[in-house]
Amino acid sequence: MPAFNRILLCYDGSREGQHALTDGAHLAQDLGAQVHVLSVINNPAWAQGADITCAVPADIVSDSVKSVLEEGLRKLAARGIHATGHFAIGDPLDQIPFFARDLNVDLIVVGHHRTSRFARWWGGRTDGLLLDRVSCSVLVTMGPEEGSDNLTAEDSAVRKTESPVEHL
Repeated sequence: MPAFNRILLCYDGSREGQHALTDGAHLAQDLGAQVHVLSVINNPAWAQGADITCAVPADIVSDSVKSVLEEGLRKLAARGIHATGHFAIGDPLDQIPFFARDLNVDLIVVGHHRTSRFARWWGGRTDGLLLDRVSCSVLVTMGPEEGSDNLTAEDSAVRKTESPVEHL
């Protein structure tokens, strides 16, 4: 197994992001790895290069991303993990590989949002692209299915060995 010395945790404040942060924190602690947290907001108007200005001012969007990032960093600090935070505005499928290369990380941890095949087709989802764009390992965390009881941080520590995690 390769050494994971530098880990990039992708955190957007969502339920899936919470799982990635929690599972990534456990792994980083076990390995004594250096931790980076990346929060990305996907602004479709900017990502698609629209000729019109977005109705939401850039500073509000930037502040929103920063507050999500700060929340993630606080959660890690409460667990005794010092992490370096990074934020970006754009398509996560572009930003995550960029930061992974720039930071020379060994592992990216992302949360997976469960959707039906129809929803993926309808939304034009291209789930495999992240794996095609990075040269390091990717850990996809899977939290409990929707409708199941949400776990607290303490419960999450107990499920650490039970968590269905896929290493792609």
